[in-house]
Amino acid sequence: MAMNSTTTIPTPAATRPDPERERLRRDATTIGLIGLAHGTSHFHHLLLPPLFPAFIRDFGLSYSELGLLVTVFFVISGVGQALSGFLVDRIGARPVLFGALVSFLLASLAGSLAQGYGGLMLAAALAGLGNAPFHPADFTILNRRVSPQRLGHAFSVHGISGNLGWALAPVFLIGLSGAFDSWRAAYLGSALVAVAVLAVLWLRRADLDDRASAAPTPAAPRPAGAPADEHPMAFLKLPSVWLCFSFFFWTTAALSAVQSFASPALNRMYGLPESLTAFVVTGYMLCGAVGMVIGGFLVARVERLERTIAAAVALAGLLLMLAGTGWLPGLAAAAAVALAGFGTGLAGPSRDMLIKRAAPPGATGRVYGTVYSGLDTGFALAAPVFGLLLDHHLDGAIFFGAAAAMVLGIVSASVVGRGLARR
Repeated sequence: MAMNSTTTIPTPAATRPDPERERLRRDATTIGLIGLAHGTSHFHHLLLPPLFPAFIRDFGLSYSELGLLVTVFFVISGVGQALSGFLVDRIGARPVLFGALVSFLLASLAGSLAQGYGGLMLAAALAGLGNAPFHPADFTILNRRVSPQRLGHAFSVHGISGNLGWALAPVFLIGLSGAFDSWRAAYLGSALVAVAVLAVLWLRRADLDDRASAAPTPAAPRPAGAPADEHPMAFLKLPSVWLCFSFFFWTTAALSAVQSFASPALNRMYGLPESLTAFVVTGYMLCGAVGMVIGGFLVARVERLERTIAAAVALAGLLLMLAGTGWLPGLAAAAAVALAGFGTGLAGPSRDMLIKRAAPPGATGRVYGTVYSGLDTGFALAAPVFGLLLDHHLDGAIFFGAAAAMVLGIVSASVVGRGLARR
């Protein structure tokens, strides 16, 4: 007698949804999109400096005047960054990020139409406005959407993409300017970059929605001294916030010297052609990207992050001082400056994780906005100072001054780290 039976066929393991694989895919997509956005912001940091020689030729500007353009960019960016942190916490990071990219587009168009110093100043102001929201927006999205175990790598990719943006800008702008025999054509090209990135982010906007967090993370311990029902401005009372601010101030004052003035300083000190020294910044940023890859792994393995920061930044400072002595052959000096980027890159992920640990819960945008405005303040104040040194032919002081600023940054990071260890 035949018996009817229902047989359940097991689902092959290969066809079952793998939650961890899906989580990895979503994390990787968000990290990649934020990396693309951050690289675009750093690309527009250098919208003007690579073409300084063309502005000197066409408009008769001095290095001090050109340094003031950098100051305008970073004053607007710094004030805007602190304020945009509150905006990000209120309306979300994604719309603020889109608005920033539109501002970069307008900055590039303003640069292409500039007829003198005023036009360049407008381009600097619009680019600064676009740059303002990136760190609070980026880190808010990463902290809310990326799994905790991948945050160290997310910070690493974030830093690498920024360095690659810095590295690409001189090659892109100088290359297009030479190819078309017009720096205005270079700015039309940078406008197309902003449009392309904006289009990509808009198409994948669901992966940037920080209001629909895909990776809720447990609340961090409340820092000592923070009240239970804190005022939105209460985080400003925390010493760790201002120490992190000062770390960014000093280290980016050093970076300002390298980005804007290392090329002409090497040209004068060692007689290297500007066609070569112009790409020292690219080498610095590429070495920084390599350092950040390694630094992303160190974050998960090292408890005392300030020690990693101190060793890495000290290495960068020593290499810059060596270039400033004038003792090396010209190509070796240029290589030393480029290799200094490895030290600053190695410190990057540890720096970002140190800030995360120091931030009170629920104030991510505000804290990152305030702390990273130290970056803008360092650029704003350092650029005219180093430009003045170059105008007075104190070429070696560019490198020694950058190294001294790095030492002060090490002191700030060490104090933050010791405070967190005690807590």
